[in-house]
Amino acid sequence: MLAALGFSTIGLFLLLTMTKRVSVLVALVLLPVLAALVGGFSGDVGEMILTGLTTVAPTGIMIAFAVLYFTLMVDAGLFDPLIRVILGAARNDPARIAVGTAVLTLCVSLDGDGASTFLITVSALLPVYKRLGMSPLVLSGTVCLGAGVMNMIPWGGPTVRAMAALKLESSEVFTPVLPAMGAGVLWVLLASYWIGRRERRRLAAVAATGATGEAGETVEQTAPVSVPVAGDGPGTPLVRPTERRPPVWLTAFNALLTVVLLVGLVLEVMPLPALFALAFALALLVNHPTWEAQQALLEKHAKSVVLVTTMIFAAGVLTGVLTGTKMISEMAEALVSVVPDSLGGHLPALVAVTGMPLSLVFTPDAYYFGVLPVLSHTASGFGTDQAEIARAAILGQMTTGFPLSPLTASTFILVGMSGVQLGEHQRFIFRWAFGTTLVMTAVALLTGAISL
Repeated sequence: MLAALGFSTIGLFLLLTMTKRVSVLVALVLLPVLAALVGGFSGDVGEMILTGLTTVAPTGIMIAFAVLYFTLMVDAGLFDPLIRVILGAARNDPARIAVGTAVLTLCVSLDGDGASTFLITVSALLPVYKRLGMSPLVLSGTVCLGAGVMNMIPWGGPTVRAMAALKLESSEVFTPVLPAMGAGVLWVLLASYWIGRRERRRLAAVAATGATGEAGETVEQTAPVSVPVAGDGPGTPLVRPTERRPPVWLTAFNALLTVVLLVGLVLEVMPLPALFALAFALALLVNHPTWEAQQALLEKHAKSVVLVTTMIFAAGVLTGVLTGTKMISEMAEALVSVVPDSLGGHLPALVAVTGMPLSLVFTPDAYYFGVLPVLSHTASGFGTDQAEIARAAILGQMTTGFPLSPLTASTFILVGMSGVQLGEHQRFIFRWAFGTTLVMTAVALLTGAISL
């Protein structure tokens, strides 16, 4: 009963949001509450919601200050040199810009934190996409691909959970899948180039016909039709230099503060919300020393903060209710129970292929601490090493799948800051992200990291 109710809730959520019947925020709040009422938990709904909100509160607070911090830095021109380097290498070509986006994401993702990856990459590159008239879906999609494959690193959430749940070492879980991860990185770069080429053709068609085109499926053209076609090479007047450059000392201060902040985030010298709050307050004081200027900046970016943080707290309602009602754990048991004995010997490959889609259904904790131990125990009965199940899981579950999942708060940072709808983002990039998992699974099978 609870498992069916849980699957129905997730399925209805995906259906309503991907077809744009209701907003994501409304679905995140009302659907789980309705499911809890149907399941007979009316007396506990309030406590479950509060627990879920409390769980995501640190993330919500961190994101509020992080969005303010990075938008301040964008306004201050901190990322302008980076933008110029990327554009210089890309020569105003959307295909090269998409690849540059993927490369930047792969580098930034080394810190293992999806939220900070999205904040940095989107803040730095969104102005580039806007100036060239490129679809924000291309930005959110290529960032999704890069961050997904890099979430496999040993200090990333999924791999840490897999090792903890099955009491394994990094050398048993991560090291054997390094070749597969390398293939995944190459696939991400190729996929980004293909996506960029498609966007180049769309922009060329728009410039030639004056009609609104599409990036893959659904995008909105924002660039004036009269501008030269993106990809014509250097000299296309699509990017204008900043009219007023900030003082050198201020740029140096902002760069140093940002580096210190990033180091502090990686080393976790204090809780992340506290780091971002202190960094933003200091940056605001130095960059905008007057009260009027400070208020103006807060008012300018208040909308962005509200849009992102409300989504995060709404996601807390969903996870709080699904966890509190035990729907998640029942879904895990139901999933394992439907695996026939004839497929028992093929569990590693099956886990690898299904892990990415199941990121839309299970939170990382629910999967790695609920589903994975049961799968591992089942596989052991067929003579399969439990480490193989762990390796198979990290090939997709909340790695390539996490930047599409409505169950992770960082997904809403990505789509919120990019200015795209979750359903549009999922439709646009799902097959490419699933392709990453398939490529890595094939290489893992060839190298013996997992067995068929």
